[in-house]
Amino acid sequence: MTEPKIDVSIEHKHAPPQSDGKKHPNTCPGCGSHYRDDELAEHLGVCPQCGHHFPVTAGERVEQLVDPGSWHEEATELRSADPLSFFDLRPYSERLAEAELSTGLGDAMVVGAAAIEERPCRLAVMDFSFMGGSMGSVVGEKFARACDSALEANVPVVSVSASGGARMQEGILALMQLPKTVCAVEDLHDAGLPLISVLAHPTTGGLLASFASLGDVLLAEPGALMSFAGPRVVAQTTREKLPDDFGLAESNLRFGHVDAIVPRRELRPTIGRLLRLFGEGARLAG
Repeated sequence: MTEPKIDVSIEHKHAPPQSDGKKHPNTCPGCGSHYRDDELAEHLGVCPQCGHHFPVTAGERVEQLVDPGSWHEEATELRSADPLSFFDLRPYSERLAEAELSTGLGDAMVVGAAAIEERPCRLAVMDFSFMGGSMGSVVGEKFARACDSALEANVPVVSVSASGGARMQEGILALMQLPKTVCAVEDLHDAGLPLISVLAHPTTGGLLASFASLGDVLLAEPGALMSFAGPRVVAQTTREKLPDDFGLAESNLRFGHVDAIVPRRELRPTIGRLLRLFGEGARLAG
């Protein structure tokens, strides 16, 4: 009788493909190492081997940033309409319903009151899993309401962006959210209140062209794409070979477009420190 063989192979960053040719479902795209879901969650969605930052949902982001028990979501009743009766391969209304069912969100942004390291603020977080984090009328309205709420409470705004740009299904109504959110930021600045903007992967199109780039401090996660158009589109348009890091956070930092690249585990203490600095500056100015 043949004794059964025991598999003693060890998964590592250059693990060979499985014998059936299928890719392991939990494989890091950065280094090819395998991971467990609980292990990845413990590291806040960051590969412990190479530091690749996986996308996280808005709920996960809020949980990672805010003090326990301090989150109070606002404007939960808002839902996108379909004023253009837009239809591509499927009706826009159907896509909205599917996105809400799959994510549990009303739209691509959640806003609310929170505290980060005991400093009160208003938080606006985008979720790329809701129609690519596209900005339609509801996203613009939610951000504007977060700024209005911050003005009433005299606290800063912290935004976390992850978006493919303006939502094409809403046409000009989506594009009008760019000036709308810009005006909301200007109201903050007129009142002497700061906007701390965090740019996650990806932050492109209309988001980058509006409030995401207007923070008093711009922070980016490592490897985040931050470009109005993606590298492939730019390369096809210019017919030039682009640098390997074109549009990435590291390139933007080199050219002075962001203030710092902050790994996810350091994001909460970094924002907390900034909130304390801005709060102290406001107190001294008063």
